Amino acid sequence: MKRALFEPEHDEFRSTARTFFEKECAPHADEWEQAGRIDREVWRKAGAQGLLGWEVPEQYGGSGIRDFRFNQILTEEVWNTGSVGIGFGLQNDIMAAYLIDLTTEEQKRRWLPGFVSGDIVTAIAMSEPGAGSDVRGIATTARRDGDEYVIDGSKTFISNGLLCDLVMVACKTDPAAGHRGMSLIAVEAGTPGFTKGRKLDKIGQHAADTAELHFEDVRVPVENLIGPENKGFYQLMRNLPTERLGIAVHAVASARRAYELTLAYAKDRHAFGQAIGTFQVNRHALAEIRAKVEVMQTYLDQCVLAVNAGELTSEEAASAKWWTTETQWEILDRCLQLHGGYGYVNEYEIARLWRDARVQRLYGGTTEIMKDLVGRSMGL
Repeated sequence: MKRALFEPEHDEFRSTARTFFEKECAPHADEWEQAGRIDREVWRKAGAQGLLGWEVPEQYGGSGIRDFRFNQILTEEVWNTGSVGIGFGLQNDIMAAYLIDLTTEEQKRRWLPGFVSGDIVTAIAMSEPGAGSDVRGIATTARRDGDEYVIDGSKTFISNGLLCDLVMVACKTDPAAGHRGMSLIAVEAGTPGFTKGRKLDKIGQHAADTAELHFEDVRVPVENLIGPENKGFYQLMRNLPTERLGIAVHAVASARRAYELTLAYAKDRHAFGQAIGTFQVNRHALAEIRAKVEVMQTYLDQCVLAVNAGELTSEEAASAKWWTTETQWEILDRCLQLHGGYGYVNEYEIARLWRDARVQRLYGGTTEIMKDLVGRSMGL
């Protein structure tokens, strides 16, 4: 089905992104999967190609363009080229809004040029060992001591955790006030007391950098406060819909990649004297998958246009997140089945896609949390 949301400048950006991923990332997929991380230098190369922080105002190195279609295209090309482990989505889809909208002039000068060039890799530290989807339950604290905050606590499941140069930490600056006492404070790598823990051994997304972070008497200047003190919870809630939309983009792009790989396999693989795709049960399965991918894509594209217009609600984002990720998993599992025994062999891309898809239903808020958000918006 023809997609009508892109303009010529988007097509040009897609060409740039695809060339970059084909040259700089896809050839290293197996290497990065084995190493458990990507090459740090690829961030700087991406920055040089204009693939990072284009929303940043021009005076700090960006283009000043706020259009989520560019975010969507970048993610799609990661999947279209078979690239792995790239944390650009966190930088562009999530952190950009915080560092552009909530920072002071001094903070912008300090962080944004490196954010755009790839010299500063960012992360956001919300989840804790005892607080995942329940952001209100975080226990990390930051007490004021003169002109500094002193941060104590631990975070887990942190994307870009080992590579990050700057991490935005959600912490309680007024623990007695509960979620109304939460603030966002930036901590720079190398700050005494800030340590990067173990890289988590995940089921999938092996090349993606996911780690534990620890803060013990970490002193940062009050100038590292992002946004107003004690308003961090509300800032997180404001930006979560865009984060969840970004996850939905990954879901649809991954499902489309799986469909295309499986269709090609079904045409090439023969059994009982004929291509396996010509068997009615397989032909029907592929027809169903294609229809679901197209329905997801149409729904998602409308959500992207809605976020550009400032009209995407938190309930709509939650719906997009849970439905696309659940459908992604259904499609990936069926595509692996259609590959037969080869689908369970790691050298086939479908095996990696299947492994990598499972976490989509967990991070950014579990499917169950998303459904509850939608249900409560219905007055239930």
